[in-house]
Amino acid sequence: MKCPICGCLSFYVKDPDDAFETHEFDIKDGEVVFQSDSTGMLNPDTETYCNNCAWHGRFVELKPSGDT
Repeated sequence: MKCPICGCLSFYVKDPDDAFETHEFDIKDGEVVFQSDSTGMLNPDTETYCNNCAWHGRFVELKPSGDT
């Protein structure tokens, strides 16, 4: 999966319990890999932010890597 705007594979989500805390993750071989000990925070409706551009939207809106 990749960003629908710029194709980036790095993203972050905001912590629902702490507005100032974010959790970064990468998409590697189609799998979510968090850059910290955070896990289990994603579902299809999770608000997701691209680390490279201004795109943000639901996690389910990420494009499959094979799409152009």
